[in-house]
Amino acid sequence: MASKVNVLESVREDDFVEYYLFPPIDTQDDKEQEVALTRILNQCEKIIKKYTDEYLWHKDEFKLTVRTWISNSLIHDSKKAEYLPPHLYGVTHFGDNIEDEWFIVFLLRLLTKDIDGLIARVHDADGEFILIEAADYLPSWADPNNCENRVYIFQGNIHIIPLDDSDRLLEMVPMAVNEAVSTIQNNPIDTLASSDIQNCIINKLKDYPDKIHTNLHHATAYLPVGVAAILRHKPGLIAPAVQVFCNRDPVDAKTCKAMKYFPPENRVNARVTFTKCLYAMLTHSKYVPDRRTGWNLPKTDSPQFKAHNLGVKIACGFEILAAQAKPSQDIEQDKGWVSYLEKLKEKNYFRGLLEHSREYNDLLNKAKEYYINHRDSMHYSPAIGQEILQLMKTLDFKIDELKKEESNLLDDDDDSWLNITPEELDKMLEEKYGQKKFVTVNNNSDASSFTEKISSFLNHVSDIDGVEHPDVDNNSPTRPPRGVKKRSKVSFASGTKTETTANNRVSFDPNAFSCAVQNILNFVIPEDDSWDLDSGSDMSDYADDVCDNEEMYEGVKNKMQEYMEQMDKELAATTIGESFEKKNGDGFEDIESFKPVDIDVNALKNILESYKSQLGEAGPSSNMLGPMGIHLDVSNSDD
Repeated sequence: MASKVNVLESVREDDFVEYYLFPPIDTQDDKEQEVALTRILNQCEKIIKKYTDEYLWHKDEFKLTVRTWISNSLIHDSKKAEYLPPHLYGVTHFGDNIEDEWFIVFLLRLLTKDIDGLIARVHDADGEFILIEAADYLPSWADPNNCENRVYIFQGNIHIIPLDDSDRLLEMVPMAVNEAVSTIQNNPIDTLASSDIQNCIINKLKDYPDKIHTNLHHATAYLPVGVAAILRHKPGLIAPAVQVFCNRDPVDAKTCKAMKYFPPENRVNARVTFTKCLYAMLTHSKYVPDRRTGWNLPKTDSPQFKAHNLGVKIACGFEILAAQAKPSQDIEQDKGWVSYLEKLKEKNYFRGLLEHSREYNDLLNKAKEYYINHRDSMHYSPAIGQEILQLMKTLDFKIDELKKEESNLLDDDDDSWLNITPEELDKMLEEKYGQKKFVTVNNNSDASSFTEKISSFLNHVSDIDGVEHPDVDNNSPTRPPRGVKKRSKVSFASGTKTETTANNRVSFDPNAFSCAVQNILNFVIPEDDSWDLDSGSDMSDYADDVCDNEEMYEGVKNKMQEYMEQMDKELAATTIGESFEKKNGDGFEDIESFKPVDIDVNALKNILESYKSQLGEAGPSSNMLGPMGIHLDVSNSDD
């Protein structure tokens, strides 16, 4: 039963951050544990109050609850042998605003600094996201498979519990939290992460607490008086209103046409506080209101259009929330329940049982009961809507006062941050990931060096993690050289492939196969009669694996020669040969007028001309050469 309850409780969206605070509590008595944890909880709330009071949460706020030994056992998953020690627990959904997650890390660092002996653990749907941020500085043994339950915050510092010899044999098994907490308490120096990791996280959080204010955006909106009064009383309700509007469905669209709770007849200008994330979401959500409802938007070039447009969207968001205030009597029509049920199925809650069977229906009824009893704690829209309706009834406001405030509103914040130039984006990426090493190339560059870099990149073999740039210092694999390989025979009678080796086992050479495919794609054309299909090319070997018909090879060779001769005759009558750059001083003695084409220079010239034709936009040249670390520069080119 405990396992089922745990599954029902654990169903949540992927946008969550989960956090634990482990204080040093020695007593085994549940009441004493609860008293100690409650005292620490009050201490935590007092410390963070000055920061959280001014913070605008995107979805859920930072909230801690007490968990003693007994409460831990009630939610214990039978599949996990470990019972967590007494702690404070919280989970927050941050939606589209990742800043909420890092603000929580800031709060946890603050709490572990100010409360002696407190150890914090935090993770999200991706796991130990603190290590992801410091990925460039992790110890060599660390990877996502062996770091679970090994990352903590103690005294404001990051602690990583290293693998010992016995752990390396069982590195896929997560470390026990009890053991981890005890290890940090007893050996804090040994578990302290490197200064590079500490600096990386400190740098990520350096703008807090100032960022609480800089991450806000203030704008004027022309709102129905009821919405203006509610936002003046509780500014944080702007978040669910924006989200429900941006995620509206056809049923919500019908609600917006009626505007039963917040009609547009009586409106005032009000200064609304958003996070930058919420403001960007609302601004970029397109909506054309129905004029029959009473909305009278000015022209788009009018100075009042922006305030009117924001006001319509915010009012519709509040209207949708108010309309959802009464939970549907038929739970099957509840959108929250439908989403919750889908999550249960993803977690195999029904264990593959036949739908509508007795056992399936028992589990379904328990899930419905749990949902009805706990939906108010699931960022549930009807609960927020009920709060809005309650405020409409209890708030005492005067329209004259709101109109008087309208004349003293401050100017809107500059929203130019919504538009980022390519240069600003490059700067942001450099600050985040460091300066990328580019090789600048123009018409004055060494053409042979340029083609060498491209060849080096193309010859590099990637693995499942992607392509990495070949270095002289690393041991990254490259394509094998072309050479003569043993022939293999294909028996068409049996349909099997046999080797010339004694054991007659089937053998597949992936390197030869990849080279053969590359040769097909490159379509290498022979230069003279010395080119021989039997000379040991990988293409020849691969074709020989498919068919051992030598006459077919001879026919292909002759056909290719015919194509080449025909192509030469056609090109001889044109001036296309004069368009190529020629090599200087590399002609043949017996043919004075002949100068061979400089392939390297022509490749460089053509790519630069392709880049110029892009006119600064994305195109084949920049897209191809950018990942190779080659930066094209036409500003200094000689046209």
